[in-house]
Amino acid sequence: MGRDSSRKTHASPGAREGAWAVRREQLRFLKQRLVTTARMFLKNRMGVAGLIILVFFLQLAVFAPLWAPYNPDPILRPTGDPDEDRLGGRLAPPNATFLFGTDNQRRDVLSRVIFGSRISLAVGFAASAVSMGLGTLIGLVAGFWGGWRDELIMRITDVFLSLPFLVFAIIVAAILGQINLWQIVIVIGITFWAGTARLVRSQVLSLKERQFVERSKALGSGDLHLVARHIFPNVVPIIFAEAILTIALAILTESTLSFLGLGPQDQLTWGRLLEDAFNFQALESDNPWFMFMPGLCLVTVIVGFTFTGYALDDVLNPKLRKR
Repeated sequence: MGRDSSRKTHASPGAREGAWAVRREQLRFLKQRLVTTARMFLKNRMGVAGLIILVFFLQLAVFAPLWAPYNPDPILRPTGDPDEDRLGGRLAPPNATFLFGTDNQRRDVLSRVIFGSRISLAVGFAASAVSMGLGTLIGLVAGFWGGWRDELIMRITDVFLSLPFLVFAIIVAAILGQINLWQIVIVIGITFWAGTARLVRSQVLSLKERQFVERSKALGSGDLHLVARHIFPNVVPIIFAEAILTIALAILTESTLSFLGLGPQDQLTWGRLLEDAFNFQALESDNPWFMFMPGLCLVTVIVGFTFTGYALDDVLNPKLRKR
């Protein structure tokens, strides 16, 4: 007993020191990677331009009540109101009072576009979070444990990747019928997980051969500890770059579903604005701005996310930099 107790006492400090060495090496590797990524991203003009666009629209959505000149909902006014002419009529063209004109119910299009950015961006971020969470979990399991799990998961992933994502989302939304905001987030989230799963799996296959992972294994760390403390933190930058691109696709998908009448009808989004403009034949009327302005904002935001995502992908993927 005495010899065993003495052996454990002497071995314990060495084991702790080895664990700290592994932790320091892993943190140094992660810190160096983050600093390098930030510096290279700031040198990428496309990425900086995309980031500026995103910051503008994000603050527009957060502070919508401050930016919007009018209430986005219809305001009923009595007949003979002296301000009738100043407030504009139905489908009024852009003017000094209404910069984007008015819609079919004499509502300010600019105010509705600003408030619509809130739900459109929120759906994009929430759907991307669902997709990233599901794809990351599946990719970690397939890449780290491998074997039959990897084979089964990758075959299922291939099936999802072979499906046109927009058609798949439309079919699922049509089957569900009239869906609410959270349901459309889930529908879009389960549409994009496959690409993330394959990307995370490839990164895990590389990371689990790193020296700090091998050292942690030698010290007796379990699989869950290795994944949570060593593998996952180093996959986060790649996941973040993929999430930015997924947000753009999620916003586009929500707008498409709403434009087709498959989105939530009780929420103001850019897709709903486009649907209203199309239904009331804005392009054939004297106010094509009714459809043009929400469409322009939608395209600009998607370009901003795409620029930022591709810049991050370029920075984080050495093979792209070589090309």
